[in-house]
Amino acid sequence: MTTSPDWATQLRKAVRVQVGRGWLVMPDCGRMRLQLRVEGLKTQSMNLPYAWEEANWVDALQHIKVIAKAYASGGVDLRGAAKLAAVVRSDHSTDWDEAADAYRQHKQRVSDRTWRAKYTPVFEAAFKALASKKAPTNGTDLCDMALAQWAPGTRQRQIMRQSLSGFLRYCVERRKFKSCWLPPSSVDGEYVNEKRIGYPLTDAQVLRLIEAMPDSKAGDRWRFALQLMAVYGLRPEDLRYLVTRNGGTELWSTYCKSKGGKKGARTAERRLYPLLVNDVDGPVDWSLLQRVHLGEELPPLGQPGKAGEAIRTFLKRQPTWQSIAAEAAAEGQELVPYSFRHRYSATGHGRGLQPKQMADAMGHSLEVHMGNYARFMTRDLASAFDVANGGTPALVSVGV
Repeated sequence: MTTSPDWATQLRKAVRVQVGRGWLVMPDCGRMRLQLRVEGLKTQSMNLPYAWEEANWVDALQHIKVIAKAYASGGVDLRGAAKLAAVVRSDHSTDWDEAADAYRQHKQRVSDRTWRAKYTPVFEAAFKALASKKAPTNGTDLCDMALAQWAPGTRQRQIMRQSLSGFLRYCVERRKFKSCWLPPSSVDGEYVNEKRIGYPLTDAQVLRLIEAMPDSKAGDRWRFALQLMAVYGLRPEDLRYLVTRNGGTELWSTYCKSKGGKKGARTAERRLYPLLVNDVDGPVDWSLLQRVHLGEELPPLGQPGKAGEAIRTFLKRQPTWQSIAAEAAAEGQELVPYSFRHRYSATGHGRGLQPKQMADAMGHSLEVHMGNYARFMTRDLASAFDVANGGTPALVSVGV
């Protein structure tokens, strides 16, 4: 006797629970066949438009539920109910697997690696919820169920929430799903459509963080990492890829980050240029280039691609970081590991560097820079207007 695969067992159980007894799905020459047994009536059956494969079972379940609803309305047999279901599905399709495949094509700027990390987990959770005994019937309930495995307030939950919300909007706006599947404007108080603004650390705040690092070997490593990120505007992942060249006179990052647009496109390695942190006496030189050249150790950064998470985890435990996070929140902004990089951009523009120069130094295109850092080009706008109104002259950032 051939044992049914696990997914087939789950499908049959889901049909029995969500549709009712008497409904059965079975394989038929590599296809799915739906059978209906009603006491006192002849058994009816028909083929479904799905191969007998695991990838199709969630979609098949949704289709069967529509057929069963049409059959329950009365006046039609199984095949008649299937025809009515076809009309309903053409008007308001809920073919989740097909929609997910279409959404993957729609998101061409997302690399396969990013898709697996930031989309697949929440899609699997959502599809599992849709196949459960208490399957959700709207976007709000679906988000609640799919996101339950990630703790509120965590970065991972935020990423999963954004990915699922984008997918649900796509389903309604582009795939003609019913409007009830739109995501909520917030989930447990977490705003879906709100893009929080990354906070640029000030030099004084950078110094507070540096000074607050533990007086230990581990603290020294973390201090070195934070100094490098602040002075060179590094992405957390850049820390793995620092090398010196030309006899130790140049610092480079060989990190090649995937970028939006053409599949497989990546940023180029780049030479790094410092923007020193100032204290009350002027620029502070931490001799970072020489220390990298001599091989000074950095803290553990986790698996490749996870440096940001490692740094975030460490910093969130530091009282000084928590204090600065509150200062950022009071201004409606969010303190993140990239805040060191934001500091670099804000400082560069404040010291008169041009957008193209900053984009090249930070390792991204001018288009990306203008989209993410243009706000720092007018940070001294108030000072400029003070000057225009006859006030005391002040340093004014150079614009585009």
